[in-house]
Amino acid sequence: MPALCRRCSARAILKRPKTGDTLCKECFFEVFELEIHQTILDSKLFRPGLRVAIGASGGKDSTVLAHVMKVLNERYKYGIDLFLLSVDEGITGYRDDSLETVKRNEIQYELPLKIVSYKDLYGWSMDEIVKQIGLKNNCTFCGVFRRQALDRGAMQMDVNMILTGHNADDIAETVIMNRTRKKRLRSPFFAI
Repeated sequence: MPALCRRCSARAILKRPKTGDTLCKECFFEVFELEIHQTILDSKLFRPGLRVAIGASGGKDSTVLAHVMKVLNERYKYGIDLFLLSVDEGITGYRDDSLETVKRNEIQYELPLKIVSYKDLYGWSMDEIVKQIGLKNNCTFCGVFRRQALDRGAMQMDVNMILTGHNADDIAETVIMNRTRKKRLRSPFFAI
């Protein structure tokens, strides 16, 4: 016998690890969106008139974030102005497809998009940097540059905050990496 949705008794499609609840697709979306809305209210995250950039990589986390923020902003009338902000690192074959996804998101969600590039910001693409420094530590350089590129893009757009989408695996990875490096447990994921 198939599992039933705890909320509506329709056929469940998943069991939430967080709560153990079995939910159908529609109830999952409703619960997910309500939890995000409640977090926004509890943390007093927004006030009307804020300009908010969504860090848009073109991956599933940032795409879901863009969708949910668009829906919630309209449903609950937060009164914020949403934008997409994406970074082109200049790595041949790495970001091309995801930048196309971000451009489709701009149209689909009707959110203005700004793409900042390493080449424009720093005068070097990541491919050019790797040619100079080699492959060792290039991920470290890229991560630092990407965060700085988001900050600079946000300043160019005159936004008040940047939202980034992450999943539980991202959080676990950060905790494990920090513990491995014997760093204190601090992370942007724990801000909310």
